Amino acid sequence: MLLPGTCASICRKMTNSDEAAAERVIPRAIVAGHGAFPEGVISAVDQISGAGGLFIAVSNKGLCGDDIEEVFRAAAAPDDIKVFFTDLPGGSATLAVRRMMRLNSSIVLITGANVATLLEFAFNSGDDPVAAARQAADKGRAALMTHGGS
Repeated sequence: MLLPGTCASICRKMTNSDEAAAERVIPRAIVAGHGAFPEGVISAVDQISGAGGLFIAVSNKGLCGDDIEEVFRAAAAPDDIKVFFTDLPGGSATLAVRRMMRLNSSIVLITGANVATLLEFAFNSGDDPVAAARQAADKGRAALMTHGGS
């Protein structure tokens, strides 16, 4: 039986550190929302696919609308990120991105993001980000199901 973290330790030891340093993953999207939501869904994506580095997590905790927008702009600028995933359609993170969209029509926003949505985006990371985001939204919607209740 392996202890928690053992597998990750073994995998890290097996990876050539020079190769890892040379292959910087360029983030392609920002995941934003309430509390630890962004870190949580990115962590799940990373555990499943190893592609968590494609996303930047931004929590709106303790931030007002203008602050959220400023944090988004600062996070997106270095890699020219145009794709934003948020948790709630009417949440403060979503509203901040929508304000940004007024000045930049190339930004694409996906609300109600879930792990299935982010995985689909990650697996299509070679595609055009807008096309990958649209496909990811379709996959995320399709992942929602109801079971039971007669």
